[in-house]
Amino acid sequence: MCSTVIVLWSFVPLLCPGPRPRNAAATRTAILDAARERFAAESYDDVGMRDIARDVGVDAALISRYFGSKDDLFVAALDSCGDGSALMSGEKADFGRRVAHEIVFEPKKAEKLKGMSIMLRSIGSAKAAEMVQSSCTQRFFGPLEDWLSGPDATVRARLLAGFIMGMSVSRELGGGTFNIEPAECEKMRDRLAPILQSLIDG
Repeated sequence: MCSTVIVLWSFVPLLCPGPRPRNAAATRTAILDAARERFAAESYDDVGMRDIARDVGVDAALISRYFGSKDDLFVAALDSCGDGSALMSGEKADFGRRVAHEIVFEPKKAEKLKGMSIMLRSIGSAKAAEMVQSSCTQRFFGPLEDWLSGPDATVRARLLAGFIMGMSVSRELGGGTFNIEPAECEKMRDRLAPILQSLIDG
């Protein structure tokens, strides 16, 4: 009898396996992805930690363990969408033509669209807008001003960002195109390029 019990007991872990051990890196990535989706689709004030936890299938306390507060998670989600460093990766002399072509013709990457959506959704929340402003200053405007250098770098950086984001939003409102003929798109690119370049050259 005793030996039979021992044999049966040895099968318990196989018959009743416990929860699978989580991969910490994969779980953190899943949480960040879910947060990015939520903050891009809803305003900051309408998103709860429990909503994100439910999307991932984890306990809300686990999100706090990985990211801290909701504010910390919001900033992490925004930061994960990119910092605009690609704008500063090419030659300054070719900036206007290169970026104008990208704005008019090249499809936006998914993470950039998410970042744009998160920023637009944050407008209605004073708290979120403050975090967006702080994040953009640290990750984008500061480096851009240093890269531009010269007189009025701060003003030029803001104007440059305004042109780029404004044109990008206009394109996305059209479903990813400007809804004009190809020849007109070329004219738009050719007119936009010297405007952008003038802000680079100072």
